[in-house]
Amino acid sequence: MRPDDRLVALAAVVGGFLLGFLDFVWIKFVPYPFAELGNSTATWAVAAFAVGWWVRAGWRRAALAATVLLVVAVPSYYLAATLLQGDDPAFLWAPASVLWMFFGVLAGVVFGVGGAWARGAGWRLIVGTALPAAVFLEEAARHARAAAGPYRTGLWWNVAIDTLLAVLLVLLVGRTHRQRALALAVAVPLAVAIYLVFAVAAG
Repeated sequence: MRPDDRLVALAAVVGGFLLGFLDFVWIKFVPYPFAELGNSTATWAVAAFAVGWWVRAGWRRAALAATVLLVVAVPSYYLAATLLQGDDPAFLWAPASVLWMFFGVLAGVVFGVGGAWARGAGWRLIVGTALPAAVFLEEAARHARAAAGPYRTGLWWNVAIDTLLAVLLVLLVGRTHRQRALALAVAVPLAVAIYLVFAVAAG
């Protein structure tokens, strides 16, 4: 059954608070290499995808709910840093926080819509199913690039974890073997596109 608008709004706000707060807790207390999943843009993107998938219908609702989730998660993360680590509370409204919220809007729209598409049919279903895998494959590629440098061999664990999660997400989201195979094939060029976006943003 499709959740109503009030439930979607409540879930987006509460989920965003929990995502940001628990993400910091994860980073602080979970040992390496799994701690890196907290410091992961892919993890947040997949959270936005999950909201869009849960909303079920209406790409606008899915995009808005996922955007609210990610925007709320940013100050929640810095609030956790203030309470648990004694960081300056000014980070909650610092320019870096505002920038991450802007990226949250972009990611919320893309991955929220992707989650709704994964419930649909045709090419949208394939692209939607591929998106969570693509974002983890892209992150695996960034870890692999860093791991190839001196003294960073430990990052190969993160490459393996991200790649495994990419495959697992396709298996979970896809409905048939054919859809899963197509989604994995589509995830590769999508991962390349996401990688290039990160390269441009960083440059």
